[in-house]
Amino acid sequence: MMQDLRIASEDQPRIFDRFYRVSRDRSRQTGGAGLGLAIALAIAKQHNGNILVQSAIGQGSELIVRLPLK
Repeated sequence: MMQDLRIASEDQPRIFDRFYRVSRDRSRQTGGAGLGLAIALAIAKQHNGNILVQSAIGQGSELIVRLPLK
């Protein structure tokens, strides 16, 4: 069975929240603390940047880090 590789639209606003996990069956014991994207966004914002999410059914998800040149 092929797994859906996208981030559902209802989850996208929350994926940068600390401790939020899209997959309800994941825990610290099975991998992930739910902090990675929150930390990545904090770093990007410290550099006046942002992270954009693009997700499509059957194609997966893409997270784009945008940082200013100066």
